Amino acid sequence: MPEGHVIHRLAAHLNERFRGGPLAISSPQGRFDATLIDASSLALAEAHGKHLFLTFSGGEIVYIHLGLIGSLRFEPAEDVWGQIRLRLVAGETAANLRGPQFCRYVSPAEMQGILDRTGEDPLREDASPDALFSRVQASTRAIGSLMMDQKLFAGVGNIYRAEALFRQGVSPFLPGRELSREEFFVLWDDLVLLMRYGFEHGRIDTVREQHTPEAMGRPPRKDDHGGEVYVYRRAGEPCFVCGTPVAVRKVEGRNLFWCPGCQG
Repeated sequence: MPEGHVIHRLAAHLNERFRGGPLAISSPQGRFDATLIDASSLALAEAHGKHLFLTFSGGEIVYIHLGLIGSLRFEPAEDVWGQIRLRLVAGETAANLRGPQFCRYVSPAEMQGILDRTGEDPLREDASPDALFSRVQASTRAIGSLMMDQKLFAGVGNIYRAEALFRQGVSPFLPGRELSREEFFVLWDDLVLLMRYGFEHGRIDTVREQHTPEAMGRPPRKDDHGGEVYVYRRAGEPCFVCGTPVAVRKVEGRNLFWCPGCQG
């Protein structure tokens, strides 16, 4: 499932390339009724965590959640392939949505209901880390579990969870109520930093300058997700900082990576 910075990048690209002018909108797959918005214009694309909302000139709102296998790709308009649920065409460019978990119309009240159930997004200016800290401090759940809860940390996925905790030397098994205010806000600020980098560069890089391949004389990472990381998908490999083998454990159905040496 894409991390939150990917959804924000999609929204930014839609606003830049598809907003304002009339669009040719269709559903080649036939599983979405695009007739309500065909030939209308995109008023705003907005990301909240892993949720994407497209508001059109007639007031219609399309809610998209990519889920595990969904994708939204910007492709040449003449390039039509696969099962396209929703297709927006502006000139020679198309935005093609394939395999989403959700693609449906929602009312303003339904949209607000989704937002009310969504946590604080490190990439949004209206995020309230103070409100989030209060909820974390009241919980006996491990911080590694809390960070994967989209009702708390919106947009944070497995990579950002593992990497931010490592960078701050916080054990993923520490109960939320035992995380100090200072530790929480340093962790939050690091999430903001890392996710903004991901938004700006389109990849996840979390290693500090002294741990890059160039600085350490090591080969660059080869992984579908790209980017240089400390612990994510590095189980059994030596930690770049202390040399301890990176550990992995299945927690709540997801692989959790951490360094027993640096994170206790």
